[in-house]
Amino acid sequence: MPDTAVWEFDAIGTRWRIHTPETLPEADRAAVSAVIEDYDKTFSRFRPDSVVSRMAWDAGHWELPAYASDLLGLYKLVSAVTDGAVNPLVGASLSHLGYGADITLEAQPGTLPAPQFKDVCTVNGRELTTSEPITLDVGALGKGQLADLVLACLKDAGHSDVAVDAGGDVACAGGARRLGVEDPADPTRVLAAVTLTDGALCGSSTRRRAWQRGGSQGSEDLHHVLDARTGSPVRGVTAAYASAPDAMTADAATTALFFASPNTVSDALGVETFVVYDDGRVAWSVTRGWKPGKREWEVWA
Repeated sequence: MPDTAVWEFDAIGTRWRIHTPETLPEADRAAVSAVIEDYDKTFSRFRPDSVVSRMAWDAGHWELPAYASDLLGLYKLVSAVTDGAVNPLVGASLSHLGYGADITLEAQPGTLPAPQFKDVCTVNGRELTTSEPITLDVGALGKGQLADLVLACLKDAGHSDVAVDAGGDVACAGGARRLGVEDPADPTRVLAAVTLTDGALCGSSTRRRAWQRGGSQGSEDLHHVLDARTGSPVRGVTAAYASAPDAMTADAATTALFFASPNTVSDALGVETFVVYDDGRVAWSVTRGWKPGKREWEVWA
């Protein structure tokens, strides 16, 4: 990131850094905080007053914010690309392995596959109807979408040169920014870089939000990227990165890359992708992704 004014704060369980040429006025900071609060109060699995927490107790008809339509529509596409491995109902599967609202990290025996979305949910624009209690988890796309919403809020306030960094997921507008991809095995080493003017770079790694199953079940590494069809942590990919016109799409692609090849994801979502496999190999998409302002990967791995 270039030298700028930086506003740092914690929200939705991650560290945020917003880069602007000059310090943001208090009114604009308050507007950003309101956007984040609205999103968290809708989609958080970790606060009892959220809409998602109420969904876990009762079936019903739920009117969501307008941006939920784009979120659920992209989930449908990513689910198709991954043959159902990505599914927003994976929340119960995560809770079964100890990553629930109380974050005990104490896994129950076995795994819990997620129900198929179409079997228990009906979507009509921003409206979601559930036929039974569900544990919705939008973690595959949500942080990226929230970064986009924060960026849009600041652009609406007149800030044309902004970079929003939500725990490493970056959405930016204005001046060109050269962003690096870190080696998941060595954070001091950069494997690749991409230059963005208006766009986003997101990443996901099985080395973050990871814990271990112990006790009578033996030792087993667990992490937050689950195959919804089985409820088991995915194996084979250590980290995935994607650049796209917006952070929600880039975020979605990073999850899809744990289940589909770089070129498959690139073609389906219009993104540029980069993957680090468990054996240390890397792969990235050929230039078939999004066009406006797109840059090729610079790869040193």
